[in-house]
Amino acid sequence: MNVRFTPSRRRAAFVLLAIVFAAAVAGPAALAAEKPVLKKGDRLVVVGDSITEQKLYSKFIEDYVTVCTPGLDIWTYQLGWSGETAGGFLNRIKRDLLPLKPNVVTFCYGMNDGGYRRYEEAIGQRYRNAMTIIVNDLKAAGAVAIIGSPGCVDLNTYRTPADAKVYNETLSQLGEIDRQIAKDAGMPFADLHAVMYNVMKITEADYGKNYHVCGRDGVHPDQNGHLVMAYAFLKALGFNGQIGTFTVDMEGGATATDGHKVLSAKAGTVEIESRRYPFCFYGDGQSPNSTRSILPYFPFNDDLNRLTLIVRNLKTENAKVTWGKESKNFSREKLAKGINLAAEFLDNPFSDAFKKVDDAVAEKEALETILIKDPKTAVKVSAAARHEALVAAVRAAVVPVKHTIAIEEEK
Repeated sequence: MNVRFTPSRRRAAFVLLAIVFAAAVAGPAALAAEKPVLKKGDRLVVVGDSITEQKLYSKFIEDYVTVCTPGLDIWTYQLGWSGETAGGFLNRIKRDLLPLKPNVVTFCYGMNDGGYRRYEEAIGQRYRNAMTIIVNDLKAAGAVAIIGSPGCVDLNTYRTPADAKVYNETLSQLGEIDRQIAKDAGMPFADLHAVMYNVMKITEADYGKNYHVCGRDGVHPDQNGHLVMAYAFLKALGFNGQIGTFTVDMEGGATATDGHKVLSAKAGTVEIESRRYPFCFYGDGQSPNSTRSILPYFPFNDDLNRLTLIVRNLKTENAKVTWGKESKNFSREKLAKGINLAAEFLDNPFSDAFKKVDDAVAEKEALETILIKDPKTAVKVSAAARHEALVAAVRAAVVPVKHTIAIEEEK
């Protein structure tokens, strides 16, 4: 692949996505933009069809609330079901969702509701009726519904380009129904369709037609598309993205914000212990089945993953910053304003610890599919006990990370 993504194109892409999100949270549904939705100790459930049952965007959301905001102590569960529609979920909302006593629920339906054909008013009305009942049931239970629009079908891998155009128009119509339901109910709205579509158009211009955002089959995204979906939901959940700030004075001393503790600071070298992790990314940087490959095309790090290093009283024009095994050079001006360590150092001291949490979350969510789908009571009882152990294993995987930042003045 020959990536041609320039800084100017990146800025244009980020401005475009900022406009998309401004529209997505406008009006009464602006709760997500004003304050965090989740409160300490809340129970968060992720609901949807086969795209949810892939357990990728749900895993990324759970990773985020587990390590990026550990102080919230959020309990998380996924309830994806392949082939499901919003109307189909109504048949199990009282069995599978309400007994979990959720405080916040994310919904992502519409992909199957559209029937994979051109939009008709009857399609929209069925979807509107089902989603309205779902949201009303959640309101009656005292929970917040994060209403996600359906995503997209891929421009290049879904059937034919003409079919993709037609069905994306259908999905867009269903998304507008979601937007209106959210507005009427005063609930947050996550515009997955608009964000995914715009990211898909931008990546196509740079990567070409072989880089799919919405999946090899045109419907089910790989890790790249799921990271975009998680981003949309995390934004709708109201996270401000500030993971922490380290301020280093080259004349002596250093400070760190909550979730981090300075252990020592001397001559530009600072040792820190962190209980709060930045979100970490993996993969070769070009494969659709990689979270790194999609990063330059939307502002995940800018909006949700800011671990900032500020350097004061640097006497030279430039300095080398070493964090973990990686080193990079930055100007004095940039360091004084602050650099985002999470964006600048994709391989960093948190990468291994984050992966252990990610693996633990994946194992837990895999069992959740068994818990809701296996009709055998004996299996459910056994799996329920196992689930409690896996919940504990996720929490146990979040351990303090000790790391060192070294700043060397470049003469």
